[in-house]
Amino acid sequence: MRFLTLILGLLSLAEVLLDAFQTIILPRRASGRFRVSRIVMTATWIRWRSIAGKLRKSNRRESFLSYFGPLSLLMLIVIWAMGLIFGFGLIFHSLGSPFSDAHSIGKWETDLYVSGTTLFTLGLGDVVPLSVPARILVALEGGMGLAFVAGVIGYLPVLYSAFSRREVSIILLDARAGSPPTALELLRRHAGSAGELALQTLLVEWERWSAELLESHISYPQLCFFRSQHDNQSWLTALVAMLDTCAVLIATVEGDAARQAQLTFVMARHAVIDLAHIFGLKDGHSVHDRLPESSLESICEQLAVAGFKLCAGDASVQRLRELRAMYEPEAFQLGRLLMQELPPFYPQPGKRSNWAQITGLRSQTEASLLSADQRKSLAVNKAAVDESHSF
Repeated sequence: MRFLTLILGLLSLAEVLLDAFQTIILPRRASGRFRVSRIVMTATWIRWRSIAGKLRKSNRRESFLSYFGPLSLLMLIVIWAMGLIFGFGLIFHSLGSPFSDAHSIGKWETDLYVSGTTLFTLGLGDVVPLSVPARILVALEGGMGLAFVAGVIGYLPVLYSAFSRREVSIILLDARAGSPPTALELLRRHAGSAGELALQTLLVEWERWSAELLESHISYPQLCFFRSQHDNQSWLTALVAMLDTCAVLIATVEGDAARQAQLTFVMARHAVIDLAHIFGLKDGHSVHDRLPESSLESICEQLAVAGFKLCAGDASVQRLRELRAMYEPEAFQLGRLLMQELPPFYPQPGKRSNWAQITGLRSQTEASLLSADQRKSLAVNKAAVDESHSF
């Protein structure tokens, strides 16, 4: 019986330590389907998501979902600590509870009490180990408790630093592609020669952003459950919007931005595919087409009005369809898992954005400047005429 207890204690310690090492320290994807963190996150998220689905108001539902990421981390830390306490308690119990306890509350209770006070380095001294193995284990658990606290202290800032870097670019995208971001709006706001140069710069930034997202979210998949501050923004929405933009540029638009769009598309798609694989998601298809053929014709017309040179025709439609098939199935599965809707290709009709108002004001300014230049030109011409008449 004691041997079995010892084995269970060692297995408990090994499982917790290995899972904590893979989750906190190992800078790559953790392996193993029966890890503590994977089981905890999966089981709790399924229940959390089912409760959120019953909330009718979207703002309350988003607020409820936003609590899961931070709370799941705290819950995981508590479970790790309980696993360590339970594991050492089993080992102490397998040694016959070698402690001097003045209160004699029970052997098993004393073993857990010693394990808990030792892990959290309380050092109360009311229970004393009597054997050499027990003293070695107490010292080992005390050192492990210090390492556990230090690991947690270093773990949380890394997560929130990665979350902050992710959110800055998402917030900046609001002024460039609308809220929620759409491919059509992003392209329309970057029309013209100056806009094309700004578009290439933006695509370069999002190529790097996608690489950083891939690196951080594979190492720390918990970040996928951290939601943005605004209900109509999310990392998945932004990522898919950039993929949509790159797909449109590659398939239908002429110009230098198409080359950078290929590089950004490859990296962003890499992030979507790998993250879907992390969660064990299989290919799936949306219940509705995000870009019907009639809507595609409307998008092409608006892009042409904005000044883009298009390669229109059935071949472009087919190329765009093939590009979308390379990321939409996995993106749809991620959206369904995280309860995040994929963005449309074009903004919703009847919704006036701040960008339109600002653009209108700038157009008035340019018209005023043009009128001023015209008046100045007329004045110069009149002065030249008067001067010629004076001769």
